[in-house]
Amino acid sequence: MKFTEYAKTYIPNINNTIGMILDKKLQNINITFLKTYYEEIKTYLLVGGKRIRPLLCIAAYNAFSNERDDKIITPSVGVEFLHNASLVHDDIIDKDNFRRGNPAFHYRFQLYHNNYSLKKMNQSDFGNSIGIIGGDTIFFLGLEPFLFNNFDRNLNLGAIKYYEQAFIDIADGVLIETDMVNRKNLQMKDYIEMISLKTGALLEKSILIGANYANTDDDYYPILSTLGINLGIIFQIIDDILGTFGDEKVTGKPTDGDIREGKRTCLLIEAMNSLDVKKRDQLVNLISNSRITDENVEEVKNLFMEADVINSCKKLATDYYQEVVHALEKLTPVIHDSEKEFFENLLKFVLERKF
Repeated sequence: MKFTEYAKTYIPNINNTIGMILDKKLQNINITFLKTYYEEIKTYLLVGGKRIRPLLCIAAYNAFSNERDDKIITPSVGVEFLHNASLVHDDIIDKDNFRRGNPAFHYRFQLYHNNYSLKKMNQSDFGNSIGIIGGDTIFFLGLEPFLFNNFDRNLNLGAIKYYEQAFIDIADGVLIETDMVNRKNLQMKDYIEMISLKTGALLEKSILIGANYANTDDDYYPILSTLGINLGIIFQIIDDILGTFGDEKVTGKPTDGDIREGKRTCLLIEAMNSLDVKKRDQLVNLISNSRITDENVEEVKNLFMEADVINSCKKLATDYYQEVVHALEKLTPVIHDSEKEFFENLLKFVLERKF
């Protein structure tokens, strides 16, 4: 089954399950601000998103199961909660006020502060504080689908262990990324190590959670890990390209954010290792400027183009594409054809996506 068909089949139920979890929470709340807070969480979670992680969980379960069973939908949404929890915190760290073309979670409460003319805390601090708590809340809400479903207790415990490890991996990846901003002479292997944790780990764990619920043979877990981590690497490389050279109307995010923050994207690392010394020093000075102007941003983009980073980074993504293809070949004898087609189609979508 193609990725688009899989999405059409499962995303409505994924969204309904997310909504039910929040509605259940809202039913027991009488305090006005708390009600507003959880309503904003519900809106944030349902406003958009490709739902790749729960779809991976469902597909992995279906790939190894003798019969399709929609009970996997409930635990699959746990990884979507974790993903969104990390996005809420990421947007605070990155000072991004928009996500998917809509206000980021912390920015929603900056607007709330403005509308209600709150006096005791400035607008930015108020929004960031609620955003930090919001990311934490969403993370813990993500545990509920593993606690209240129709699967065996031991399978749920196995899923929770993967959920916990995914959270730790993401945090480690963000910490490495934060440290990388202050490091010089970075190589692409440093970047790959970082995104394997920050992005690849949750895609990997989404697949492993699905396989866990299907009681998959342990022999296949290393192959599934290779599939998930490399899929995440491809996803992040393309995300970096779109983050600077994508269409803002399509991506829903500005194309100057990564440059202004001095993020060590694959584009920047590739340019720094490809340009001559003079141009490299120019790039470093521009990126290091804490008050980078619109003109400076364009200068950085021009240096990227001069170093031909788009093509070289796309080639890098293609190399990891082949790693996923090899993993799928190893799984072909033991997974259903419909899920093999899903993984192949998703892989192509991730490599060629525009948003």
